[in-house]
Amino acid sequence: MLTKEELKNIKVLQRICEEEGQLQLKLNFDMLESRSEKRKEDFFQYDDGKLVGFLGSYYFGNKVEICGMVHTDYRRRGIFSRLLEEALEEAKKHEARTVLLNAPSESQSAKEFLKVIPCELSMVEYQMKWQKTKLHENHTITVRPSISEEDIEAEIQLDVQCFGLNEKDARQYKEENKDLKTDLRLIIESDGKIAGKMRLSEINGEAWIYGFGVFPELQGKGIGRKALSNVVKLEDEKGFSIFLEVEAKNAHALRLYESCGFRSYHSQEYYKMNL
Repeated sequence: MLTKEELKNIKVLQRICEEEGQLQLKLNFDMLESRSEKRKEDFFQYDDGKLVGFLGSYYFGNKVEICGMVHTDYRRRGIFSRLLEEALEEAKKHEARTVLLNAPSESQSAKEFLKVIPCELSMVEYQMKWQKTKLHENHTITVRPSISEEDIEAEIQLDVQCFGLNEKDARQYKEENKDLKTDLRLIIESDGKIAGKMRLSEINGEAWIYGFGVFPELQGKGIGRKALSNVVKLEDEKGFSIFLEVEAKNAHALRLYESCGFRSYHSQEYYKMNL
């Protein structure tokens, strides 16, 4: 578990790097605040007591995403390379099969670094923010907390069918992230039957929607749009700014989110490395 001081230092360094580069880093604070004790996931570089480099690893079954940063005054000293080497060694210990390096699309320093390491662009992800628009609550669709074993099993199968995880990895991911403090795991029901799921993270005045999926055989019936509208309306009434992420090539999801009032404002690039 990270200490309050460590989390504070990460936020300070993040602010410095983002302001200098006019970008947004994806550091997943919901996961940073609920770290596993089973493996080392965070790597630090200090200089005279000041945090000058940080790298976080985020495990999703056998896939690990890596995002990091180095203070603007300490770049070109090999700090990020050393932190990445440590993270990759740890990933090997835990038999990770896929490593994705995450970099904001606007980051020139990241692009320069990525030119000299063996990796290739795997995907681009849009970060989207909801722009206030009138939404109608739909009572034919229910969105409720995930509470039962049946709910958990449905979440696992949705991860397999909608996000391409194999079942073993889906179960491992569910087990490792079941205690995330900022997470609300939600089940979507249509006609009294489980139709889909999403994960909602409420933190620092922001609501982030993740892992939103509807069973393939039920897609195209308006279930996803109605469920999303209901959740967005509720979060807006609570006073949260609302965000979500979508892979650039997922045109169907992109259109769905735009129809509910979401607009892209940042993008993140993911580069695949071989261990």
